[in-house]
Amino acid sequence: MRPIYFILGWIFFAVGLTGAFLPVLPTTPFMLLALWAFARSSERFYIWLYNHKLFGPPLKMWREYRVIPVMAKIMSVSFMSISFVYMIIYSSLNIFLIIIIISFMLYGAWFILSKPSNPPKNHSVSDL
Repeated sequence: MRPIYFILGWIFFAVGLTGAFLPVLPTTPFMLLALWAFARSSERFYIWLYNHKLFGPPLKMWREYRVIPVMAKIMSVSFMSISFVYMIIYSSLNIFLIIIIISFMLYGAWFILSKPSNPPKNHSVSDL
């Protein structure tokens, strides 16, 4: 077992769990990171998280089909947009930094929106 990955797995899991209760913090990306860390440190916790009743289905949908559900897309792009507006109104960053940040946000939004919202028709989450 590699302790640094094991610790990172639990940190990512804790942040993802917090995101399940706070709408401004995403859950699945942190669970994906936790899964990645557990894959490098503990087969037991990797299997536990991958088959978890609540967190397992989105992880399986991503791993098998690169699916991002519609609600996750809406939440992600909405909060990026709100952050963008907040940054423009209240930030004193120079224009160069704002352009860099906006570029990353636009890339993130493109990435999220370019992924399918559902698994292929002949598969369902319960099949995973």
